[in-house]
Amino acid sequence: MADVVPQEREKSKFLFMRYTGPKARLCRREGVNLFGSPKYQKILQRNPNIPGMHGSKRAGKLTEYGKQLREKQKAKRMFGLSERQFHNYYVRADKSNEVTGDKLFELLERRLDNVLYRAGFALTRMQGRQFASHGLFLVNGRKIDIPSYEVRIGDKIEIKDSKKNSPVFVKNKEETGDYNAPSWVKVDPKKQTIEIVELPSTQHFESLVEPQLIVEFYSR
Repeated sequence: MADVVPQEREKSKFLFMRYTGPKARLCRREGVNLFGSPKYQKILQRNPNIPGMHGSKRAGKLTEYGKQLREKQKAKRMFGLSERQFHNYYVRADKSNEVTGDKLFELLERRLDNVLYRAGFALTRMQGRQFASHGLFLVNGRKIDIPSYEVRIGDKIEIKDSKKNSPVFVKNKEETGDYNAPSWVKVDPKKQTIEIVELPSTQHFESLVEPQLIVEFYSR
């Protein structure tokens, strides 16, 4: 029994951990740009191989389980979640009366860090997480420093007055250029505000991921 406890402790630790290593490595592992930033697309074009000694030989035909696992990993990494966090979202979606895969991605899209990314205020979800955790944004007039905060219809999000002229937001605005936010997010560039006008639906979800495969993975 003495050996079991440390093993279980390590497993528990793994479930709560978020990956903090090189992000380009994850993109190469999944073969897609997980984070949206152009720099990762350039890295993939330059070196599309899987990381590791045998990376030049990308895996052959995957089993059904392999496909399901890769989709789950892809989505988890896109949104920067730990195993436990991602599984908790799945459990909530599965308990709803809606289509599980659609509800899962609706919940993921409604995270505050993702909304900042979707609205073009952050260049990646990782940056959106930093902005949110540092309390740079107000939601309905209140400072929110929880990246997983779940937005609702009618929520109004704005940059704190003291940060509106911050160089990082000026630079991000220049880089996003004529970017158009999805229809469920109403952005006012002049006032630097975001309003949630509807809940995200299937046409707004990440096209690089198949929700049904994730449902199948957890339904085994």
